[in-house]
Amino acid sequence: MLIAIITGASSGLGREYVHALDREGLDEIWVIARRKERLQELAEKTITPLRILACDLTEPAVLHAISAELEKNHPIVNYLINAAGFGKIGSFADIPTEELCAMIDLNCRAAVALTQMSIPYMPPTGGILNLCSCAAFQPIPFLNVYAASKAFLLHYTRALHAELLPKGIHVTALCPYWIESTEFISHAKDTKNSSYIEKFPFPQDIALVIRRSLEGLEKNAEVVTPGIIPFLHRALAGLLPHSIMMRASARFHAMKS
Repeated sequence: MLIAIITGASSGLGREYVHALDREGLDEIWVIARRKERLQELAEKTITPLRILACDLTEPAVLHAISAELEKNHPIVNYLINAAGFGKIGSFADIPTEELCAMIDLNCRAAVALTQMSIPYMPPTGGILNLCSCAAFQPIPFLNVYAASKAFLLHYTRALHAELLPKGIHVTALCPYWIESTEFISHAKDTKNSSYIEKFPFPQDIALVIRRSLEGLEKNAEVVTPGIIPFLHRALAGLLPHSIMMRASARFHAMKS
């Protein structure tokens, strides 16, 4: 059984990856998200059968259950797309500790766990795509844990890319800017005080991000920065001190100090 596993599949990039891989001749796509009704609606719009795993990836028992599902079915995992994640805008005092820890659990621990459990079932040329964000390139005040979690995921993905080269498994970090038609910003602003970051100009087109990321994964690109803003962000972050990048970011997003 040839499958893809896609997390965060109920909305945004995760949902669009389901549509993109619906034409790949897979036997099943395993879709993972908390909102079961959205996954059921998605299943009505795809040709490929979806195996709906409605669960919260921040719960350790859920990860054990997914591992057991893999052991039971022993599929060929042709794609793993770790698209689940969230951010929260606010100062350290505005966001509850449990939310910060859940962010780390979902953005980092769940992605690593799913990757570890999927690799034994992947063929040569199988692909792992981790959604990192251009926030991974520098510290971002008032998005501090989110940016740090994405930096972790970027470094992890780049190291795994090198480790899996001999096996022929492709590993790519996707680092886009804010994407229009997603719920990320509205969810990120749902805090006691999200006014620290006022603007998210020049949103990216989701279709462009999907296309370039899958092209990059096919070519086994280590990092994909789809578009001029993430490309420049990556280049400048590699040249300038983080103190300068943080000040530049504050101006770009009209941050409050």
